[in-house]
Parts: sequence; C-alpha cells; structure tokens
Amino acid sequence: MKRILLILSVFLAYAFGAEFNMPQYETTLINVSQGTGEITDSPTIAVGSSGVVMHNFGSGASSIIARAVVTQKSAGKAQVRFEVFDMLSQKALPLPKILPASGDKVILNFLYDRALIVAPNAEIYEQVCKAFPGITFIHPDLGGAYLSYNRKPNPSRDDFRKICAQNSTGLIFIAMDGEGVFADCGSFKPLRSFKSGKVAYYQLPFYSRVGEIKTLIWDFTNGPISDYDKHYRYLLGLDSDEK
Repeated sequence: MKRILLILSVFLAYAFGAEFNMPQYETTLINVSQGTGEITDSPTIAVGSSGVVMHNFGSGASSIIARAVVTQKSAGKAQVRFEVFDMLSQKALPLPKILPASGDKVILNFLYDRALIVAPNAEIYEQVCKAFPGITFIHPDLGGAYLSYNRKPNPSRDDFRKICAQNSTGLIFIAMDGEGVFADCGSFKPLRSFKSGKVAYYQLPFYSRVGEIKTLIWDFTNGPISDYDKHYRYLLGLDSDEK
C-alpha cells in the first residue's frame, strides 16, 4: 500500500504542469469546394480541432448545418472538412439539407470546456479533475453505464463519440502511463499532451463505479481489453497502426 501511495504521489508531482487553453474560435468560410472549406488560421486551433458551421437564414434566425474538422494549416489559412452534425439530431426532425457556403460562420473548439475523462484509477481521476479546473469533466460513471448497457467492455472510438454526443462534450482526456492527452472527441486527434508519472494500478476498461462490464455470451469478437495503455494509444493513433 505504501508503494502504491508513493507512486501515486509521483504521478501527481509530474502530472499536467501546463494549462489547457483552447478557447472557442469564430470565423467565416472564405471559400468552399467539394466538401471542404478554407478559413483564416488562428494559433488557438489545431489540426483535429472540430466545430460547427452556422448558416444565417435572415431575420435573426440561424442554425447549425454541418460539422467542421480542421485538416491542415498553412500560410495563414486552415482547411476544414465538412461532416454531418448529428449531436443534436432527433428522429422526429430531418437533418439540415443546406450545404456550407462562403460567408457561413464557423465555430471551432466547440464545447471544449467539457470533456469525457478516461483514467486508470480513482486517484488519477481525482488528480486530473483538480489539475484542469477550467474544464467540466463528465463523470466516468456515465461512460461506464453506456458501455455496460451496450455490453461493450472494449470501447471503440465510435463508442466514445456517442458518449460525447449524449453529454454535449467536445473533448476526451485520456490518462496513461507517463502521458495524459486531450483529444477532440469527434476526430480523436490528439490536441495537447502532458507528461505524467507512472500508473500504479489499472481498472479496466477505465475507472468508473459501474463495476464489471460484461459482453454477450455469444459475442466472441468484443472481449475485455487486456492492456489499458496499448488500447488507448491505439485509439489515439499514437502507435503505428490507427483504428
């Protein structure tokens, strides 16, 4: 027990010495071509940053018509890829059929004040929450409940995207051995990383109070993860093969 407490204190001593600050950035589409657009670049956005495209219908009425993801930055301009925005979708309402056009507003770093949190144990979960007081972290019980209900002990990118959408969250923070990473919850591209200490012990697939997440008896392709760090580095694309 003393050894575990010592390792945890070392993790805290190393963890997250820098602040996370990616404020919301508003700009307009300069031009649009074949599902992509160009905007003025900003140091507050990164490749992988995501947001929404707002269309003005006149008379003070506007609506989100698409999702935008930054794909590259060069010479003062940034390229964005358009995707369907389904975070607020309802079965009773149709998706907007208006395509993004020059002059539409783009809001990037959208919902970056809210984050899912994936931590290997309760102590590190608490440390991360204290290290970034400007972020509202969604309690991992909500993610654990989603995985338990859907019998998914091996969470994928799509699982986390759905959890983010259900909780109006733009970021995911994943704490691993030696490193903590903020990633965009849609693109899953790492945005900021922070050096940390060693992890003393793991709860799989991540810390929550939900308990064991079981799979269906006949599902032989979705077993529990065996290596926490390897699994989440894989999802983040930090290893050679991306999922």
